[in-house]
Formats: sequence, structure tokens, C-alpha cells
Amino acid sequence: MSPQTKMKMRRWQRKPFVTYGLLGLTVFMFLLQTLRGGSQNPFVLYELGAKVNELIVLGEWWRLITPVFLHIGIEHILLNGIIIYFLGIQVEAIIGHWRYFLLYMLSAIAGNAASFAFNQSISAGASTALFGLFGATLVLPKFFPNNYQVKEMSKSFLLLIIINLVVGLFSNGIDMAGHVGGLVGGYLIMYTLSAPNSWISGVKIQAKYGVIYTILLSIILIIGWRTTTMLYFN
Repeated sequence: MSPQTKMKMRRWQRKPFVTYGLLGLTVFMFLLQTLRGGSQNPFVLYELGAKVNELIVLGEWWRLITPVFLHIGIEHILLNGIIIYFLGIQVEAIIGHWRYFLLYMLSAIAGNAASFAFNQSISAGASTALFGLFGATLVLPKFFPNNYQVKEMSKSFLLLIIINLVVGLFSNGIDMAGHVGGLVGGYLIMYTLSAPNSWISGVKIQAKYGVIYTILLSIILIIGWRTTTMLYFN
């Protein structure tokens, strides 16, 4: 392999291509929603994979994942798209591509599971994953205690988390369960994944937080299953 080719590969590896890919897929799905009848059309949301509790109980477990790529209204996708881009680029640059992808998806699953357990309404949106990224920023200063930029980023997003949670408490139509579930999931998953070249790492620490995440996720899913079954199938 020539030096020029190696240099091009290194430049490509440094680009936030996972963030670009997730954002591109999210925009594509929104366009598909629009073409099939509108992003606020309940039938389109059902068809393309929004979180619907009754359908999850009936075996459509993939609805714990697919809602992260759907949005309800142009304002919804614009806000989340901006956050995916700016926050995603920063987090992906710090923790690497595959860690970032797992963090995003596992946070989404945790958030959608919490919504399944505590919110009976249909829901969709990347907020579950984005709150997971917020949760990860709270962990990063512990990985890089001497990095001023990481510390400042964490402080900024802590304020944003508080503001979003407070606004959510007084707003209709916001899936607070999904937000909190994603936040907690992201916090735990960030410890589980660790971070490259960080001073705090080790199999025991990663295993500990991975087990906590798995146990909490299992409990939440059981709650969602029992609640939905009692409401709709008894």
C-alpha cells in the first residue's frame, strides 16, 4: 500500500462517518415518511416502526430500535438532526467509531424500553439516543480528568440536560420516560464501552456497568410487558 493511500485511509478514519451515516438514514426515513403519507400520520408511523406497545407485546421487538430513525413533524427532525450532527461529531471523535455506534443504538434501546414500560402512547424520535449521548458526556471527564475541553463540554451538556428535563416536565407530548431511559442507558453504556487511551478502564469496571445495564433493561422490559398485557390483553 502506498504512503498516499495510507494517508487517505487515516484521514477517512478520522472523519465522523458513523454520525454522517446515522444522520443520513434519519433524513432518508423522514423523506420516506413524507412520501408515504406524512410524518405525523399514525398509519405511516405504525408501518415504518414507531414504538407501539401492543405490537411489541405481540412479538415486534424490533420496535425497540426502529423508532430512533423516525420523527414526527419537521421541527422534531430539525432539532434532533442538529444535535445528532454537532454532538455526534464530538463524541465520535473522542470515543471512536464503533463505540459511538454502540452507544447510540444501546441508548436508543434503553430509552424505547423505558417508554414501553411507562408511556402507552405511540412514540418515535432520536431523542432516546441523544439523551444517551448526553449521559455519556457526563462520564467522559472521568476518563479524561486532565482534558479541559472534555470537562467544559460535560458542564455545557449537564446544563442542557437539566433544561431539557425541566421543560419536558411541563410540556405535553414529550416522552419523558424515553428521555430518562436513554440518559441512564447512555451513562451506563459509556462505562461499559470505556474509551480509548483513558486512565479509567478495565474488564471488571466494564463488566460491572454492563451487568447493571442488562439487569435494568430486563426489569424495564418486564414492567412494560406486564403493564401492556394487563391493559390490552386481559
